[in-house]
Amino acid sequence: MRTAPDTDVVFTKRLREGIRRGRIRCTIRIWTRLQVKVRGKYAMDEGHVVVDSIEAIRMRDITQDLARESGFDSVNDLLAVARHGSGRKIYLIRFHYLRPGAWDTLARGEHRRSKEQ
Repeated sequence: MRTAPDTDVVFTKRLREGIRRGRIRCTIRIWTRLQVKVRGKYAMDEGHVVVDSIEAIRMRDITQDLARESGFDSVNDLLAVARHGSGRKIYLIRFHYLRPGAWDTLARGEHRRSKEQ
């Protein structure tokens, strides 16, 4: 059975190549409410981003290392993109990218393991 993707998760254009290549596998989002779900599949360009985990974090948890891991040069650079709208809840979202036509064996394997336990 084929499942339809959820809504889009928007990434700034300069991050998309790193996401497609697997170099960027997390994002910080500042929202009024959570807008994605674990194992949710979200269209990005020709492929999809699949959410692996979601963690509520605090502003002080956003470090220089986390900014670089998210594809930004600095915390200020990350926050300039992440801060939009009236959101105050901060989420660290880890994900992987699926090329067009690829099977999501990672998510299927994790789902299978959780059923076995």
